[in-house]
Amino acid sequence: MIESLPLQIPVFGMGVADLLLLIIAAFAGGAFGAALGALPAFCFTGFMVIAGQAVAILRGSIVGELGELGAGALATGVTGAVAFGPVFGPHVSFAGGAAAAAYAAKSDGMYEPDDGDYHPAKDIAYALGTRPDILAVGGLFGIFGMVVRQVSGGLALPWDPIAMGVVLSAFAHRIVFGYPIIGAGSRNILDMSPFESGEKRMATDGGDVQTDGGTAKSYRLAVEPWLPHQYKWANVAMIGLVTGLLGGWIAIQTGSPFLGFGISAALLTFLNLGVEKIPVTHHMTLPASTAALAVFGGTPETGTMTAVIALIVGGLFGAYGAIAGEVIQRVFYAHSDTHFDPPAAAIVVATLTIAILAIVGVFDGSSWVPTLGLV
Repeated sequence: MIESLPLQIPVFGMGVADLLLLIIAAFAGGAFGAALGALPAFCFTGFMVIAGQAVAILRGSIVGELGELGAGALATGVTGAVAFGPVFGPHVSFAGGAAAAAYAAKSDGMYEPDDGDYHPAKDIAYALGTRPDILAVGGLFGIFGMVVRQVSGGLALPWDPIAMGVVLSAFAHRIVFGYPIIGAGSRNILDMSPFESGEKRMATDGGDVQTDGGTAKSYRLAVEPWLPHQYKWANVAMIGLVTGLLGGWIAIQTGSPFLGFGISAALLTFLNLGVEKIPVTHHMTLPASTAALAVFGGTPETGTMTAVIALIVGGLFGAYGAIAGEVIQRVFYAHSDTHFDPPAAAIVVATLTIAILAIVGVFDGSSWVPTLGLV
């Protein structure tokens, strides 16, 4: 009977048995991400990417080790099966952890916030432990992220399918658990000055304050920037340019579009441990590395002007990813109540741009980014 099941499922590009394996693993990965906390899980994504890309570079088979990034059967290799698969794939473990935090904040699964704290549902560094209902939410959203990734990859849609899984999962958990999509109200959505002045929001505008009369202020700030140390335009552009150049350099020297991303993600361990002012840069290094390899359709030869141009393109895409992330955090993070991941959304924007440039012929290729089968 089992052998009579359809060999291939359209769009998913895999058989029933493989899909069931992936669904079960994605549930476990999302639940595990909730248990660890979204950010600790993502830090480990970085370590696994570094390990997988190191192995792939040593074997000289970068493309062959990235099975999940293409449409088709189950992922292969450390990078594809573990770092970008159902174990630590951000669309599974990180997105599942963020959704579980949103659920836990409404079901007595989070701490009581102090004055000036952000909404607890935004605390992706907080490990949610072992409560079954919280882990189940993480698991279900892990499956959701996996489905988005597989469908996007199967249709060769022109963006990073993993990042799109993170983005759509964030929209989904806000809708499912009753959080505002944006939440700015009548405020200027791009204005961060209320944060700088320490302005508090009204209790009726996102706070949970009980009073006997009059107007009460919430414990929450009126505006909650994603990174209090990384939101000023010039600062964001500068760190984007710098890390973009480094991401481009890493890609040119190794041929890997993902190693710089892995380093950026792993460095978030220090942010998770409370080291102040650690920049978040994976939405800068990934577009930079990808663009550096895409502009001339492959890894440019070092010591040539082609490599110099590719490095400059990498720097520009690092800045582009940084600025895109800042715009997105001001629209979707700073005024709402749960974690909407600016880097994931910025990666979607940047990889879509790379795909478009490849499709219209400005870039000679798109590296690993799908292009609707047009390139």
